[in-house]
Amino acid sequence: MKPPASLTIGIPCYNESVAIGKVVSDFRRSFPEARILVIDNASTDNTAEVARAAGAEVVAETRKGKGYAVQRLFRETHSDLLIMVDGDDTYPAEEAPKLLETLEKHGGDTVVGARRSDQAAAFKSSHTKANELLSWSIAQVFRTPVGDLFSGYRLFTKTFYRNIPLLSTGFEVETELATQTIDKGFVQRDVEIQFRSRPEGSFSKLNTFRDGFRVLRTIVLVVKDFRPLLFFSSVSAFLLLLSALAGTLPVLDYLRFKYVHHLPLAILATGLGILSALSLVCGLVLDTIVRYEKEQFFLRMRNS
Repeated sequence: MKPPASLTIGIPCYNESVAIGKVVSDFRRSFPEARILVIDNASTDNTAEVARAAGAEVVAETRKGKGYAVQRLFRETHSDLLIMVDGDDTYPAEEAPKLLETLEKHGGDTVVGARRSDQAAAFKSSHTKANELLSWSIAQVFRTPVGDLFSGYRLFTKTFYRNIPLLSTGFEVETELATQTIDKGFVQRDVEIQFRSRPEGSFSKLNTFRDGFRVLRTIVLVVKDFRPLLFFSSVSAFLLLLSALAGTLPVLDYLRFKYVHHLPLAILATGLGILSALSLVCGLVLDTIVRYEKEQFFLRMRNS
């Protein structure tokens, strides 16, 4: 498939001097007319120099974190289509036409490369399980599948990358991309692509527990921000349960003796009950505000 008239290959990377030269060369060979843009995310090695020597345009993003690099990539891109790929040479350039063909054939706003590999070492088991758990969690919250949540191989239309708001600063940015896609009504397509192990001498920057915690925190914040009624009604139900448990003895006191002996528990139960009601009211009010903001977003999209 021929590339579109305006295509950018965006490569956010950090300390990928071992692999970035090959990545740039491979994509230059596959898409000779495309703009190849490397976002150097505060690398401490010679990633930028290697990328430039291979023929890429390099933009420095001094704020460390993949989310910052992706935000910068979106700001620096002006083409009709943007293919985002990691700079560690785990995603073959030869697979990129699959993303373009899927968009051309089925339409949509973004295409995600669902990773498949014959190399057992390509996937770390803990990361695979985290991917599956988080994908399932988000699918349950939003009632729609999210595909390969942590894939670093993605195609975006200009409408998508110019209008999608991103606040994440680290590796949880893929999680936010998925949830924003669903919430903003964008259409995501998925296509299987080959995934391979990192080249010798290249090391993953992911930390299973640190980045896993950040992604879990992002999911909680996403539910709070985009599904406030679900979030605050859950908090309300939990507080109501605690109120009922705390109030059990005071109620039994009154039924038996017509007098409350466990006065502190009665006060605690009353306070928890009030907090439960307030939480539910907050959820209802915020849900109305979120609905209004979403309507305004759709109107701006329609009139842009």
